[in-house]
Amino acid sequence: MVNITAKSDTLRQAVASAIVTVSRPETIEAVLNRRVPKGDVFEFSRAAGLLAIKKTSDMIPDCHPLPIEYAAITYRVDGLRIIISVEVHTIYKTGVEVEAMHGASVTALTIYDMLKPLDKAIEIGSIKLEEKKGGKSDIKYQYPDTVRCAVITCSDSVSKGLNPDFSGDTIVDKLKQHKVSVSSREAIADDFDTIQAKIRQLVAAGYQMIVFTGGTGLSPRDVTPDAVSALLERDIPGLMETARAYGQQRTPYAMLSRGVAGFIGDTLLITLPGSPRGAEESMDAIFPYILHVFRVKEGVRHD
Repeated sequence: MVNITAKSDTLRQAVASAIVTVSRPETIEAVLNRRVPKGDVFEFSRAAGLLAIKKTSDMIPDCHPLPIEYAAITYRVDGLRIIISVEVHTIYKTGVEVEAMHGASVTALTIYDMLKPLDKAIEIGSIKLEEKKGGKSDIKYQYPDTVRCAVITCSDSVSKGLNPDFSGDTIVDKLKQHKVSVSSREAIADDFDTIQAKIRQLVAAGYQMIVFTGGTGLSPRDVTPDAVSALLERDIPGLMETARAYGQQRTPYAMLSRGVAGFIGDTLLITLPGSPRGAEESMDAIFPYILHVFRVKEGVRHD
């Protein structure tokens, strides 16, 4: 199975359809008038479809078990065709397209089974996904084409060349995945005045985003959030709250991070943990969604 542990839960929706075609008008009349010997075709097949939706991961090897939070099966008769529509919702890390299609196929097969004594020429066809929503693919349009970004590592040892900058490397790699170019990268000491001086320099140079890594914990030299907070003109508390909540699901120490985020003028500042794992998980939690803030500042609606 595909590893989805790095993904975040979002609302996922899918609509699938299937078509059952009978050969005689009498068959449709029997369905509509509930005169099929095996029972009410719509209600029996609906029950089978709902069970199929819930059991998809038991039948399809690569499907993840997930909570089904809404499922609906509806029917429309068009001539000799019974058109099945299946809608499924969940709040989870992966989509429900296969669940919807599995539900549609089993619903159609149940209709076939119930009608075969009446009609020997029934066909099942056109099982397909009609619509899907949720996940990153839904909101790509919200992101700007280019963001000029700087990555700053706050670490005494890295700035002195004593240790490699693994966290900075991780952040740069993640930013590249989201088509964000890093125009400046530097390691500086864990020093309040040095951090503030670097912020003023980069803001004056017109950088749109500054990502700090390191100095967000509770040791005496961890002063990055303090230096950044003192200069912020507009806080965005939800960003780092999201990163901490995401991290807390993976390690009990994420709650100790003091990371902050916000704007100075038109420049977004983010402070991430100094460990490579903490930096990576924080990036996974807030990217690429965070890039929407640049459109919001331009007056683009959230929806």
